[in-house]
Amino acid sequence: MRLRNYLYDSGIFGVSTFDIPTINVGNLAFGGTGKTPHTEYLICLLKNHKRLGFLSRGYKRKTTGYVFADAQASPSRIGDEPFQIFSKFKDVAVAVSENRVLGIPNLLFDAPETEVILLDDAYQHRALKPGLNILLTEQNRLYTTDRLVPAGYLREYAAAAARADLIVVSKCSPNLSAEEQAQIEKQLNPLPHQKVFFSGITYGIPKAFGQETVLTPDMGVIAFAGIANTAPFEAYLQTQYAKVICQKFPDHHYISEKELMELIGAYERLEEKDKILLTTEKDYQKLLESPFAATIKQYPFYYLPIEVYFLAGNKHNFDDEILHYVQHN
Repeated sequence: MRLRNYLYDSGIFGVSTFDIPTINVGNLAFGGTGKTPHTEYLICLLKNHKRLGFLSRGYKRKTTGYVFADAQASPSRIGDEPFQIFSKFKDVAVAVSENRVLGIPNLLFDAPETEVILLDDAYQHRALKPGLNILLTEQNRLYTTDRLVPAGYLREYAAAAARADLIVVSKCSPNLSAEEQAQIEKQLNPLPHQKVFFSGITYGIPKAFGQETVLTPDMGVIAFAGIANTAPFEAYLQTQYAKVICQKFPDHHYISEKELMELIGAYERLEEKDKILLTTEKDYQKLLESPFAATIKQYPFYYLPIEVYFLAGNKHNFDDEILHYVQHN
């Protein structure tokens, strides 16, 4: 990794830049820092100002090469996270490509009106230099206290944080004090040009995609999730419902029919009168195209929406950084 980065930093390996504003949301760890909800935050911030494009690798999709999201788009065709963006934001041009340097001109060819491109998880894609590089790190797992895989969760050593323009400490406690924020910033030791912000996640009201039922605090919940870090998801549910049983699957996992029937069996064994099956928004997107959609509609399946918010004093300054970059580039 050090040799690879040296070859890019020294100019031996070529690095491409683009005139159009490009904003990357990435991290140093393997998943779980909240890239997708932060990308959605940026979309909501910018969509009324500029025409947006979104480019991702499309991890775990069943296609290869460049694919533009159109009427045939599905999680298996473009990946679960890009499909979530495509489904929620119809005015955003969405595409996937393993090679971001080739993906950007292809996206601009398919959507020439695009004025800003949001890049998903391109922090390690050194062949492309984004105009603005946003690095996420979890409050409870800062890259300064983590280690490289397999000893820890880092896929790149902590010194690589020097490439970031903005550092966002994600999944923060909502009551994180200004003094605690200052301590974390001191630990991260940002470079003079880097700015540090603090964000948290909030969950919305569960939404049905099967049979609807009345949601009550004393109900039983069979929760399941194929995400990198299920701890916040599970911890939140434990505070909301009387009984929660959580089934964890690998990140980007596609639920099989056998697994679905096992979940339904666990649901039927719950003793609570009121009960539901609950998953994440990302997993919900994959279940939409599953061959057992008819079975799902027979049971109370729900998904839990998630949003990002910035802690007091952070939102205005973060928004200004993003808008200033877009307006002046």
